[in-house]
Amino acid sequence: MTSHTGRAAVLTTAEELAADLTASRPPIVLDVRWSLGGPPGHGEYRGGHIPSAVYVDLDAELAGHGGDPTNGRHPLPDPVDLEAAIRRWGIHDDDRVVAYDASGNLAAARAWWLLRWAGLADVRLLDGGLAAWTAAGGPLSTDEVTPTPGDASVRPGSLPVLSVEEAASWPRHGVLLDARAPERYRGESEPIDPKAGHIPGAHNAPTGDNLTADGHFRPTEELRDRFAALGATERPVAAYCGSGVTAAHQLAALAIAGVEGRLYPGSWSQWSNLDRPVATGAEPGRGAGRTGR
Repeated sequence: MTSHTGRAAVLTTAEELAADLTASRPPIVLDVRWSLGGPPGHGEYRGGHIPSAVYVDLDAELAGHGGDPTNGRHPLPDPVDLEAAIRRWGIHDDDRVVAYDASGNLAAARAWWLLRWAGLADVRLLDGGLAAWTAAGGPLSTDEVTPTPGDASVRPGSLPVLSVEEAASWPRHGVLLDARAPERYRGESEPIDPKAGHIPGAHNAPTGDNLTADGHFRPTEELRDRFAALGATERPVAAYCGSGVTAAHQLAALAIAGVEGRLYPGSWSQWSNLDRPVATGAEPGRGAGRTGR
């Protein structure tokens, strides 16, 4: 499998994107503004977006549907549906794609990961998102971009994932990172899923700690040190979150640090809807604090 790690393989800067957009074959730009429980980001997109950017609805286009909670809140989309969406966004197999949002790429990383899972080779995140673009003097457009359809082909499974069974056994031989906020990991608060706590053996690594105060990814060495302290640079690593969205951001940060990781797409929203053990407290909790309810 081709490695896609390193800062240059994951990120592009606002200045680089501005230059690339003037090329004879500019990148396809995706606006993936989204927030958990909030309204879709389409209104924000219409209020101003990077010129040529296509709006992507995370809930509708970057996740499967069906309503079965045992699959999680954002299961992987059907490959046929994903291919149709990718073509609707105007993407061809050899295009470069740049995704961004207005929240430090916490949502856009889902598009970054999913497109790579689907076999697209050149997908980047705009470091710093929309704020970095405007800070660099980039203009905004308010038009609704409807590109000429592309012909990209989806090759699902181009990145490895974990099933719920594999997530359960992963801590025995690897490092499982829980990307949620500490209070959700400890089981002190659970605003949306039926059980509070974490997968036994998982280590808490809140996604927000991947970012600087202005929404850029932290320097590469800082990220490498962060993940080394968690043991994630020497053992196989996988990540989960609430529903497989911000865990993709964790995988992007790992990739910047030179580490390839796996996503557990079902994440806590799947695990907590199944008859699976739950750990609570600040430690991984391989035995204590478990319940099968």
